[in-house]
This record gives sequence, structure tokens and C-alpha cells, in this order.
Amino acid sequence: MTGNSLGLQPKQTRAYVNQELEDWANLGVEGHFEAKNPWLSYHEFLTEPMADIVGAKPIEVVVMNTLTANLHFMMASFYQPTKTRYKIVIESDAFPSDKYAVESQLRHHGFNHKEGLILWKPRKNEELLNYEDLETILNQQGDEIALIMIGGVNYYTGQFLDLKRITELGHKHGCIVGFDCAHGAGNVQLNLHDSGADFAAWCTYKYLNSGPGSLAGCFVHERHAYRKDLNRFAGWWSHNKQTRFNMRNEFNQLPGAEGWQLSNPPILSMAAIKASIDLFAEIGMEKLIAKSKKLTGYFEFLLKQLGEDTIRIITPSNPKERGCQLSIQVKNADKTLHNKLTEAGVISDWREPDVIRCAPTPFYNSYEDVYHLVEKLKAIL
Repeated sequence: MTGNSLGLQPKQTRAYVNQELEDWANLGVEGHFEAKNPWLSYHEFLTEPMADIVGAKPIEVVVMNTLTANLHFMMASFYQPTKTRYKIVIESDAFPSDKYAVESQLRHHGFNHKEGLILWKPRKNEELLNYEDLETILNQQGDEIALIMIGGVNYYTGQFLDLKRITELGHKHGCIVGFDCAHGAGNVQLNLHDSGADFAAWCTYKYLNSGPGSLAGCFVHERHAYRKDLNRFAGWWSHNKQTRFNMRNEFNQLPGAEGWQLSNPPILSMAAIKASIDLFAEIGMEKLIAKSKKLTGYFEFLLKQLGEDTIRIITPSNPKERGCQLSIQVKNADKTLHNKLTEAGVISDWREPDVIRCAPTPFYNSYEDVYHLVEKLKAIL
């Protein structure tokens, strides 16, 4: 039940990776051009299916680097602070690496990270974020805020935020808006293009099942596709493909998200990604999300039978405001409960101080899995 942490290995992954190992063994360097899936352009095999998964146009998406690295590359371009407009808004319970990243960006630009960081907090005795509170922050401090960078689906509560609403609110006040979609990609309909967000990044090893530490995805809205005025770090994979190997040409930036690449990518990681997203292309997000809503709805129904005096679900009950994850608080419980669940054969996820996260993933979890989880929990209680 931890597809929100690491997705299971697709059955075809081994064959996809072995294909590249065979081509490497048999072709050597010629594999860049002669492999069954030529390495030189391998990332292009991933672009269109990944764009479909996150609701973007192909020109807006590239698979590269890892998640936090991509966020830093995006901030190198889109976080352009001035003396008066330099603050960054994140959610108060953002994933720690997001907080570390934005704090380091503030320090890098010479600002005090405590003064420069604004936290969008839930209200007292609540866990979920309220949009009116973000609006208040922007009405009061909008002219000091350079960047809003929010987790699209909160890792702790499972709350799926309205990306378009946040983007429109941020743009109204002149802020750049970006999203960490680590817990959203492959889980919910992100509709990144329609959201209007300036940028987004996500990992591929959770719901996208590409293996531990695999490459990440990146989105840059098409309105920025041909902008050469944006500051960026450059490398030879962001250079014009037609003249890349001439070596002595001046830098000629690729349009779109590809123009943020640096180095030639690791093919073995991309092969594992391809194995998974080929399945997404075959099934489609629409069918996966339809099953996900039923599966998580069934899970919620069974948990509620245990009684609200025992179980509290902090994830939104509205299916439109969550993905497949439910975050559960059990009254008077500590990590001992989670350990007993693990011993009973349920692989879930404990988050301090008192939450068990369970994500029945539509690709490989069944209604029977959910039933047995709740039965085991009931027996332990």
C-alpha cells in the first residue's frame, strides 16, 4: 500500500532494461544510433506519454535529472528576486526537501531564509489548507512575493490542491507559480497546461513505477518555450540537436522544456521509465483514475465502519480533492500500531507524529487487498 513512496516493478521492466544491456554489449558506442531504441534520442520516446500523464503538451515536458535538482534548475530561471520582491510561499507542511530547496535559494541570493519564507498554514485544529488563507497572504504581502511553490498533492494529508486556482491567484499578484507534483504524477489529473503554472517537477518512482531513485520529469509552460531572456544553466543536451556534435558552435538553445536539459541521460533509468509509462499509455489516466476513486472510496467506507471514535481520516472526503492515498489517524496509537500492521503483512507508511499513509494504487492493488488491510487493522485494534 505504498505506491505513494515506491511503486512496484512492472513485469516488463526487466525486458526493457535487458534490451539496453544487450545493445550495449553488442553495439558499444554505436548503440547511440543503432540500438533498437537509439540512445541519442531515447528521452524523446518518453515525452508524449509523459505529457499525457500530467496533462501537458509535448513541448512542455522533458524527463531529466531528479526531482529536487529539477526544482533548483527551475528556480534558477524563474526565481528572480529583487530587493523588495524576494519572498517565497510554500505550504507549512511541505515535503522537507522542498523546504530545504527554497531556503537554500533564498540564502543563495543573499536573503535571510527565515524572513524570506512565508508558510501557508492550515487553520488551528485543522490539517487541510484553506485557499482563503492563501488569498489573505497574497493580499497582504503579494508585492513582496516572487515565487509560490506548492506541493500539488500534499504528501502528509493527501490533499490534492487546485493548481489552476493557486496559479491564477499568484499571477494576479505578479508571482511566478510552480508545483512539486511528486505525489500527483500518475495519481491524479494534474492538467498542468490548463493550470497555467509556470513550471512543475515530479519524480517517477512513486506512482510512475520506474524504480528507486529513477529520473524525474519537468514541465515548463509553452508561453516560456521560446524565451531566451530567461536565466538558466546550460549543457550540451540543451543545445540545438542539429549542431550539438559540431562541438565548436556557440550555444543555441532548444525550445521548450528540452532546453533545460544538461547532460546525456542515463539510458537504463529511462528504460525502466519507458516500461511503466508504456502501460500508462495503454490503459490511460482516465480509466486508472476511475478505478482509483472506487478503490479509495471502498477503503474509506470500510475504515468508517470501525467508528469515528477510533479512526480519523485526515485526507479530504471529496474524491476531487484527493488521489488514492488516505492518511489515517488512530486514536491513542503510536508507531507500535504501524509496526504490528507491518508484521501482519501490510506494507504501509508511518509519518510522525501519528499518521499511517495507505495508497491503494489502481494499477496493482485490488479491492480484496483493501478488504484484507482493514480486516488486519481491525484485528490489531
